[in-house]
Amino acid sequence: GKASNINRDRCIMENNTKACIAIQTLKGDAQFAFRGDILTEEDFNKIEWKTGVDSEGASIMTTTNPHSEITWAAVKAEMDKL
Repeated sequence: GKASNINRDRCIMENNTKACIAIQTLKGDAQFAFRGDILTEEDFNKIEWKTGVDSEGASIMTTTNPHSEITWAAVKAEMDKL
């Protein structure tokens, strides 16, 4: 699927439910997309974060995490609770 279609409902249905729930717990309105599993910090650093939309309404994505409260340590801690 396209990253621009990602939303909370779809996120829950992806393979990596724990990582999705952890990120949503830390910041409920964070929008992101990823491929494969998020098991390590290296995987976490490959997440694409939505930072806005362009003039045509397409999502602007970056692998530079714009959310200071969402760190690998914080996500891992939340995942470990699940």
